[in-house]
Amino acid sequence: MDIVPLIDRIGENPTAALFGLITGVIFGVAAQRSRFCLRAATVEFARGMMKDKVAVWLLTFSTAVVWVQGAQILGLLETSEARMMAVPGSWSGAIIGGLLFGAGMVLARGCSGRLLVLAATGNLRSVVSGLIFAVVAQMSLTGWLAPLRDRLAAMWITSGGRNMDLLAALHLPREAGLVIGLAIALLALELSRRNRIGFSRLVFASGVGFAAAVGYGLTHALSQVAFEPVQTESLTFTGPSANTLMFFLDRNSVLEFDIGLVPGVVLGSFLAALVSKELKFQGFEGPTPMRNAMIGAVLMGFGGMLAGGCAIGAGVSGGSIFAGTAWLALFCMWVGGMSMDVILGGRGQPAHV
Repeated sequence: MDIVPLIDRIGENPTAALFGLITGVIFGVAAQRSRFCLRAATVEFARGMMKDKVAVWLLTFSTAVVWVQGAQILGLLETSEARMMAVPGSWSGAIIGGLLFGAGMVLARGCSGRLLVLAATGNLRSVVSGLIFAVVAQMSLTGWLAPLRDRLAAMWITSGGRNMDLLAALHLPREAGLVIGLAIALLALELSRRNRIGFSRLVFASGVGFAAAVGYGLTHALSQVAFEPVQTESLTFTGPSANTLMFFLDRNSVLEFDIGLVPGVVLGSFLAALVSKELKFQGFEGPTPMRNAMIGAVLMGFGGMLAGGCAIGAGVSGGSIFAGTAWLALFCMWVGGMSMDVILGGRGQPAHV
């Protein structure tokens, strides 16, 4: 794909933002129609069920792995210098941040990506939670919470100045990543068959994973021709939410992939809900859900920044390139989410929300 004419026409930074917008729209449409959410999958699993929420999550994850690993095998993509892989990862951050994020998404009744999708369809609870999430993420990045995040992250970091490539660490060939992705996809399809999930929802669930591959592909293509250094990256919402917030608060902010991503998700989710006639205003059902949602948003904002990514950033984008800390963070998010659901006793926390 020759993107040089586009760069010559609008510039490198606007091109990066446009690529973020495209990636976000694909994710927004697919996530809204498939009802993809890590929180819903963990709650369902914690209650001893392997139904549609788990199946949708597994299909999304496996699709991202298959597309990204397949593109690497074909020489169309190189993620060794991706943002998550090219810098040291934090094992302690993945553990602590993953547990906090997992607990927070259950309290808030949605992971950060799901909150963004719901906010675009009129869910005022998600608007409030999403704003708190973005503010706390920014505080954890450069504000008052940054020193605490730095101390926790520095407790145990990866060696060699880079994140760990799990496939390389296990001495597995690159093709093993594709095989793992296909195996998970088969499990997801079997669960989908048992739960009679419709073809349309399966396509959109796959579309969420495909969006992660699109993000990597577009930013990689830009990195090959841009004059200024451009990092290969994809879907994640902790850093982009904070950056998008600051973009509208700081006149000196510049366009980048992150700045296009969040508006793209909002636009895609809104259009999908509009077409399916699912737009409607929703608020808090009472003081307890409001309190839990606000606490959950705080935990996700700090936890996601500490873990190096959210349920999408670490759980899908990072997992698809087999970044070691991303897989650990994802595991801890599952543990944190299931533990919080057990603590709450499942009260007021329907798996379908």
